[in-house]
Amino acid sequence: MDRTATASARFLDPDVLARIGNLELLARTVVDGFLNGIHKAPYLGLSMDFAQHRPYVPGDDIRHLDWRLFARTDRYYIKQYDAETNTDLVALVDVSDSMDWTSDDARPTKLDYARFLAASLLHLSRRQRDRVGCVTFDHDPIERVPAAARNLDLSLMALERSVPRGPGDLKNAMYEVSGGLRKRGIVLLVSDLYEDPDDVVAAIRYLTARKQDVMIFHVLDPGERDLPVGDAVSFEDAETGEQVPVIPTKLREGYAQVIADHVETLRRSMTGERVDFVPVDTSQPLDHALFAYLSLRARSTRRR
Repeated sequence: MDRTATASARFLDPDVLARIGNLELLARTVVDGFLNGIHKAPYLGLSMDFAQHRPYVPGDDIRHLDWRLFARTDRYYIKQYDAETNTDLVALVDVSDSMDWTSDDARPTKLDYARFLAASLLHLSRRQRDRVGCVTFDHDPIERVPAAARNLDLSLMALERSVPRGPGDLKNAMYEVSGGLRKRGIVLLVSDLYEDPDDVVAAIRYLTARKQDVMIFHVLDPGERDLPVGDAVSFEDAETGEQVPVIPTKLREGYAQVIADHVETLRRSMTGERVDFVPVDTSQPLDHALFAYLSLRARSTRRR
């Protein structure tokens, strides 16, 4: 692996990012490190800048003609992989009680990770000249920042202010959010999906009915995928506060299978709804999620 890409990737590590107190600085650090990595790798289709020129052929979109090169050469050339097409992008961030948890005090909570991810995605999208906005929600929308060219700072401020205030209700929240999506664009949902899969599907349909291109980032803590090994302990439901005594060593295997089945059910359901589904782990760097977003944006741009 390229040493520069490896060095820049460490700035995508959530444990490192947690030490940066300012969300705007964090987002800029993540995006700069990420772009430094992909610009040194052969990911032409994901590059923020054009990779090369090719001769114009009938049927090409004339918006991608390089007129400066035409002035010099008197020939028509197309700029390939130039991300100039604007779109609306709105990040929907779950700030319900279940997001305020981590299995390791040295690791960000799910909510902190969601903020890191959403802020980075918004910053990256704005670098591509998109109009960006943000909605935080639990059982209802809490703060709404409409997509606009100058709303990156307002979106980051909304994320900075977000704190868990109550239980979540994804279906109700998405119903309320969808009414404010007047234009077709990209919607990024960042949540632990602490819901029944059927309710998740119903919630997402409010967004797809508005012709939005939807990508879900399913945020889980490693401790939610595998129970810790140890003596009997009590687990608390993050939404209800109910205490449940368990012996992890006896339940570990069955629990892991339940979680795996839940994630797979969500994945299959979202595939059926033609929605991009990206599982993310709070211990993992952010580059996987950023690549997934760029892939969605490239497909979305071709459809517009």
